[in-house]
Amino acid sequence: MKTKVIYLLSAAFLGGLVALGANRLYSEDKPYSIIEKQQAQFASLPNYSSAADGNTNFTIAAAKTVPAVVHIKVTQNQQADANYFDPFRDFFGDGYGGFPFGQRGPSVGSGSGVIISSDGYIVTNNHVVKGADKIEVVLNDRRSFKGKIIGVDPNTDLALIKIDANNLQFVGYGNSDDVKIGEWVLAVGNPFNLTSTVTAGIVSAKGRNINIIGENGSSTAFPIESFIQTDAAVNPGNSGGALVNTNGELIGINTAIASQTGSYAGYAFAVPVNLVKKVMDDLLEFGKVQRAFLGVQITEINSEVAKEKGLSSTNGVYVAKVNEESAAEAAGIKEGDVIISVADVEVNTTSELTEQVGRHRPGDKINIEVIRSEKKKTIAVILRGADNTTSASKKEVVNVQGVLGAEFAELSATEKKNLKISNGVKIQSIKAGKFAASGIRQGFVITRLNNKAVDSADDIENIINSSENNMLTVEGFYGQNPNSRYVYSFYIK
Repeated sequence: MKTKVIYLLSAAFLGGLVALGANRLYSEDKPYSIIEKQQAQFASLPNYSSAADGNTNFTIAAAKTVPAVVHIKVTQNQQADANYFDPFRDFFGDGYGGFPFGQRGPSVGSGSGVIISSDGYIVTNNHVVKGADKIEVVLNDRRSFKGKIIGVDPNTDLALIKIDANNLQFVGYGNSDDVKIGEWVLAVGNPFNLTSTVTAGIVSAKGRNINIIGENGSSTAFPIESFIQTDAAVNPGNSGGALVNTNGELIGINTAIASQTGSYAGYAFAVPVNLVKKVMDDLLEFGKVQRAFLGVQITEINSEVAKEKGLSSTNGVYVAKVNEESAAEAAGIKEGDVIISVADVEVNTTSELTEQVGRHRPGDKINIEVIRSEKKKTIAVILRGADNTTSASKKEVVNVQGVLGAEFAELSATEKKNLKISNGVKIQSIKAGKFAASGIRQGFVITRLNNKAVDSADDIENIINSSENNMLTVEGFYGQNPNSRYVYSFYIK
């Protein structure tokens, strides 16, 4: 009898394994998080002994990280605007990963990126790939691939790009909440086009706000800055590279340096990986970041504020105002409350609070701990989006031909030579749509859309569907008068 029971249990177990395998084999391939990708592929990574042996050892972390940090080369075909100001250039100088000023013809910049999944997803900085007409990704083994932008988030200066490759070594996510001031870290990147460079330092501070994102005409509306500060040497070209702990786990993406010369002068700043995780998954699943808001205006507490408001401590952040119809108002947060933790993480500065809320999506329910009338109170808050809803919104894909009312034809090499252009797409036919309404006629040769070169109908579709504000700027000329230039601007929706 006992033998029969064991036999039946074994048969049931094997049957379950077969069913599970069949389900995985035939299940629909849906977008999922980078964390799930990393867990599914970790078995393919090389084995390394633990770095936690009581001694400071950087060799294991370097061996894990260097093969997964890439060199990103970006090309922009348009002449750069000499009057354009980029706040990141104040930190990095010319060649930091953007484009030189005032040059004619193609401009080339470079930066770094970190492979975060074996099938070719790469995280980098938005300012590295912003405005790029062409992205080349060079791996540590010198293989080169064309990079495609999956999505960008100017508010965190992060971007997700993809290359067509598999079985790649990647850097596993760590936990930036666990990072301690004084902890040893490595910065890995490609400074000054010197590939696969590793530097070491310690974490100097956390939650730094240096007011570099969203300044000087940037399209960012609600920047999130809560950088990890380190004294590991970071230079132009390190942008988008990895900041890892001694176990080789990704804890941040190197983004900026504090410098008057554009070169390393003692401090560097990285976006914490716990924020990176959320942004990457949003871009992978939705094509845009699902930004959540609490809906309060806050003041950081110092001795003067504590005295003025009658507070017994300088811990937390003071709620100066609760926005009407906000998540905070609906949950019962009141003016005069002192927020001391968000989602069970202690907060004492604006940047820390903004980071913690920014890790969540609209509709997420989190606990906010406040001090009210000298007593602690935990309040459950359902976060809302910029449109005051609690639902996620996927980026809409535009039916380009339908919206524009045009069909396109690629130009032959001979046509380009006769027109003295290196790229362009001709409007073959036109009907009712945005083009006709703007005065664009059949035969118009489009050379650029939103300051990016176009050479195919696919280029047009990709540029329009990656537009951040639904604005389309069309540049080109009519074939019978190739020396004239026309510029049209209009909203796609």
